[in-house]
Amino acid sequence: MTLASATVRPGRHGPPGGQKAAPPRPAVRSAGTWFLVLPALIPILVLSVGPLLYGIALAFTDAQSGRTRATQWVGALNFQDLLHDTLFWDSFRIGLVWAFGVTVPQFFLSLGLALLLDQRLRLRWLARALAIIPWAMPEVVVGVMWRLVYHPDAGVLNETLRDLGLGEGRDWLTGLATALPAVIVVGVWAGMPQTTVALLAGVQNAPQELHEAAALDGAGAWRRFCTVTWPVLRPVALAVTALNFIWNFNSFALVYVLTNGGPGGRTRLPMLFAYEEAFHYGQFGYAAAMGCVMVAVISVILAVYLAGRLKGGEDR
Repeated sequence: MTLASATVRPGRHGPPGGQKAAPPRPAVRSAGTWFLVLPALIPILVLSVGPLLYGIALAFTDAQSGRTRATQWVGALNFQDLLHDTLFWDSFRIGLVWAFGVTVPQFFLSLGLALLLDQRLRLRWLARALAIIPWAMPEVVVGVMWRLVYHPDAGVLNETLRDLGLGEGRDWLTGLATALPAVIVVGVWAGMPQTTVALLAGVQNAPQELHEAAALDGAGAWRRFCTVTWPVLRPVALAVTALNFIWNFNSFALVYVLTNGGPGGRTRLPMLFAYEEAFHYGQFGYAAAMGCVMVAVISVILAVYLAGRLKGGEDR
């Protein structure tokens, strides 16, 4: 018997041994799949990817407003100028201070509020509804409202300080030492609702039976939070914190309405600086280069965040 004749071959009705052949796998990227994805993909390409690519290309030109001659390609000249622009790096530093100053207290205050709203309180539904009211308010409305709160003469804050005998008050939004802290307070207040909702959803995912078992074993509230709630809440907390930092670093409308970057540039965030270069001074190419630097910074932050999640095995 030769080797060829001894080779076992599948029969006409399937593989040897009576086993059934595995059904063919459907094509993942079929025409039907792309047809379903296109309605969501086209707006992203048109409204996000397209402008991003155009802005990157604009950063390598000398585009200006009101010019009669054609825009010229200048290569990396705008980025070289940015390296020596102390005003931009000052705004970048202020942006980092603002982002950290808003994100960190926002997280801890929202976590405390989420833990409180998870308790069995009377009128809990009303407390939850009131907690998300700032979320329903546009940033412009929030800015105008807090300008009235901080008003030096008729503001609620200064009137309260006078009634308590703590001084005659001050102009919070125009003081060099108080402008940035005052704006950070508004940013924390405005961003707490969405952070609270996300953390509350994470808190409610913790198994109730584990809480009851830990309480029977004599574990206190802090011990139960560390051993039961936090392991479940940690992925949500990391995601919310990363997204809040990115959102706060890119803030524009709230600070623009409150201080317009003043006084003396103390609250001039990178987005405000780029806006001024583009629409006050007409330096579109230079402003686009600033935008590219900010996109690069945000990309690095996202890369570090995703690397941490993958290393910790949280994406499984």
